Amino acid sequence: MSQDRIRRPSLLSKVVSADEAASLIKDGMTVGMSGFTRAGEAKAVPLALAARNASNPVKITLMTGASLGNNIDKLLTEAGVLARRLPFQADPTLRNAINHGDVMFIDQHLSETSEFLRSRQMKPVDIALVEAAAITEDGGIVPTTSVGNSATYVTLAEKVIVEVNSSHSAAIEGMHDIYIPGKRPHRQPYPVMAADSRIGTPYIPCDPDRIAAIVFTDKFDSAATNTAPDPETISIAGHLTDFLANEVKQGRLSNSLNPLQAGIGNIANSVLYGLVHSPFEEMTMYSEVLQDSTIALLDSGKLLFASGCSMTLTQPVGDAVYANLDKYKNRLVLRPQEISNHPEIIRRLGIIAINTALECDIYGNVNSTHVNGTHMMNGIGGSGDFARNAYMSIFVAKSTAKDGAISTVVPMVTHCDHTEHDVDILVTEHGLADLRALAPRERPKIVIEKCVDPAYRDQAFDYYNRALARGGQTPHVLEEAFSWHAHRAKTGSMKLS
Repeated sequence: MSQDRIRRPSLLSKVVSADEAASLIKDGMTVGMSGFTRAGEAKAVPLALAARNASNPVKITLMTGASLGNNIDKLLTEAGVLARRLPFQADPTLRNAINHGDVMFIDQHLSETSEFLRSRQMKPVDIALVEAAAITEDGGIVPTTSVGNSATYVTLAEKVIVEVNSSHSAAIEGMHDIYIPGKRPHRQPYPVMAADSRIGTPYIPCDPDRIAAIVFTDKFDSAATNTAPDPETISIAGHLTDFLANEVKQGRLSNSLNPLQAGIGNIANSVLYGLVHSPFEEMTMYSEVLQDSTIALLDSGKLLFASGCSMTLTQPVGDAVYANLDKYKNRLVLRPQEISNHPEIIRRLGIIAINTALECDIYGNVNSTHVNGTHMMNGIGGSGDFARNAYMSIFVAKSTAKDGAISTVVPMVTHCDHTEHDVDILVTEHGLADLRALAPRERPKIVIEKCVDPAYRDQAFDYYNRALARGGQTPHVLEEAFSWHAHRAKTGSMKLS
């Protein structure tokens, strides 16, 4: 088995235990680890590091692609290993540590981490810790279910630790497309001309001499926890399908649409499910995370090809896909996130971007990250990469949260990740607001009528009408802009008396 997975014989001598590999990680180091949305993270060495910290404490900066599975962030946080974390996370324990100031969190656009490292604007990576399905004859590292920033970490790190995970089918080899950009300012354009373009190698190139340790593991990814579409998300999908069908009717899109992108999570995943029964045909996807809805669209024949940097599936869908990789491999590709999220490619391909808002305001500004403007949820992820550069930037959300105590459409967002300039369409279960070519004064009427829950509509119009009387390009009653949030903090509900 080891020779099937490690095809360069000289590397077999570097196989060690997880504890031995973890001992290479010293206090103060920066570790670049594989993993993107609960897929493809290193699993054995991080756990060994957490266990060791009780007797031999270290503090590290941990960089990944995005969030990790198998409770890795939780266990490292509880063990006190993390001093600094970037560029994205989604673990409640780590989130609490960030919001208490115990872990310093850098919330970055996911396309930028590699660029910051490559240009030495951040502290360099000491050790790359990456999961692999195999190591090739030349020392190339074959990723598993995500690529994320792994190629950059391997390229730039002083030492590389590889976790060879035998739970992944060897058939996954060939699904990846690894392209390492040249140096700026004379870098060549990335020749991605369509979602199914392949421009690199099926493995991460690596000098075998830089591989310091190899650890065998057989633990699989954490399954995604997406729930089935509910009445609200079905309604959101219906509004969006009708809107896109009208764009086709008006001649602005073809019936295959433009390549699709969708953010992670239940709402965006459910919205894509709605396209299974849509009139659109021969669609493609150029996204970050490929979820259950991607597989459903492929199986339906509606989707021809999907490009991403990670594949995060629920248990039953994952079991079906990984047992039949040969069926899907020629219709899927996983890339580094600096390629999947690259602004120029997104703009050139004309991506239709669908992302989820934590809250939005009546002018179209979107908060994706902070509760009440202060407490981090997960991070901006790739939504900014896509929103700013997409052909069409769509944000979806349910109109209320916490059993109606919170309106997700408010007078002013408490933290702005995506300004009104980058937001074209807002959709809730009540309707769709097309904000294109509307001045700020024209936006609130359609946002309130189409997207705000009826329980909050009157107070939203009341705020806007009084703001209009004060004038301005973007009218506000500044002393009341956050009154809904303040009222909820005091009474438990945003519904004003």
